[in-house]
Amino acid sequence: MNKQALIQELLDHLSARIERLQRNAKEAHAEATHEQNKAENKYDTRGLEASYLAEGQTLQAVELEQNFAQVQALQLRSFDPSEGADIGALVELTDASETTWYLIAPCAGGTELRTHPVLVLTPESPLGKQLLGKRPGDKVSLRIGRTTTDLTVSAVL
Repeated sequence: MNKQALIQELLDHLSARIERLQRNAKEAHAEATHEQNKAENKYDTRGLEASYLAEGQTLQAVELEQNFAQVQALQLRSFDPSEGADIGALVELTDASETTWYLIAPCAGGTELRTHPVLVLTPESPLGKQLLGKRPGDKVSLRIGRTTTDLTVSAVL
């Protein structure tokens, strides 16, 4: 699996989200300052609500720009089988019936990459914490609700 292609897909995903948030923030700002949204009385808060929305979307876009920079700066390397997983590792987990792939990244956890079914994890996530330092053959436990599944680390790339 090509990690550089996965990182590029993640960067493309973040870039698209940034553009969408910036566009939405501009629209909300325009709505907040539009003549028709001028408060008619002290209870009319349409313009104020639109300005809060614009501010929130702008802050989200700034955060995503920081995430984009972190992913862009990520130094990709191959992991030796004797060393454990760390940020930048592509980890394959298997159980009795299925194989799943995870990319440990500094941010953008929860993003699903479509080129190859890969889920982005951060080191702060419960599974990400467990994977740090794991080598092929090591075990981790994934708990979803009341169900716990034991998984084996098959590969660390």
